[in-house]
Amino acid sequence: MKKINIVKENEVFSNIINKGPYVKDKNLVIYYMPNNLNRARFGISVGTKVGKAHIRNNLKRKLRNIVDINKNSYSNSKDYIIIVRKACLEASFEDIKNSYDNLLLKIYKKEKEK
Repeated sequence: MKKINIVKENEVFSNIINKGPYVKDKNLVIYYMPNNLNRARFGISVGTKVGKAHIRNNLKRKLRNIVDINKNSYSNSKDYIIIVRKACLEASFEDIKNSYDNLLLKIYKKEKEK
């Protein structure tokens, strides 16, 4: 994932989580909100309750890989915040990827209904 496609500012991160719609399942929660840019941006959050630093970093690496794999599935001009839940610890890479894909489909369906 390129640095230009990452949400890093704490203010923007908090704004998306507090005001944006979301979809969730047992592994992940994805908040999303339109932005004024011509590209999709992503933020990944793994809380300290999930595990120690090396475990959290491993989960973030897996998610970045999944985001890169699905480059063509995103709606441009949206910010996405992905929050990892504790259930990801027992989940395989394929489970996390399927969970992510299903949540993207839910987002797409919600946006299409509007």
